[in-house]
Amino acid sequence: MVELVDALDSKSSIFGCVGSIPTQGTSLRCLRSYGSASQNEDFSQAAKAAAPKRSEGGPALTPMKHVYILKSLSDPERFYNGVADDVLARLAKHNTGGVPHTSKFVPWALKTYVSFTDDTKAFAFEQYLKSTSGRAFAKNRL
Repeated sequence: MVELVDALDSKSSIFGCVGSIPTQGTSLRCLRSYGSASQNEDFSQAAKAAAPKRSEGGPALTPMKHVYILKSLSDPERFYNGVADDVLARLAKHNTGGVPHTSKFVPWALKTYVSFTDDTKAFAFEQYLKSTSGRAFAKNRL
């Protein structure tokens, strides 16, 4: 990552990038670029060279909480919101009747899910989705 920062510093007159240098992988958002296409390629090559290789291991993955929305295939107007560490395992449990609340409407399909690194935010988002405005949001946007 240090090499990437050095590459960005050396090109600072060419690119105006915003964003922090996180410990996890991400991309920087460039506001605009100046100069020729070859200068843009130099930047791209410097970023690729500085990026950690998959074989090097890299940082450990952060445990995530997933807020998911299920849609009943037997009753398409029926939805269920929940939180899980493993969405696919949880979906299988819903479909085998292992959750009393959803067993009447099997089978279920995964409509969408949102991942959070912060458990508190995940549970708060789940509670929001269960509110009137959250259901409207999920129906229109998710």
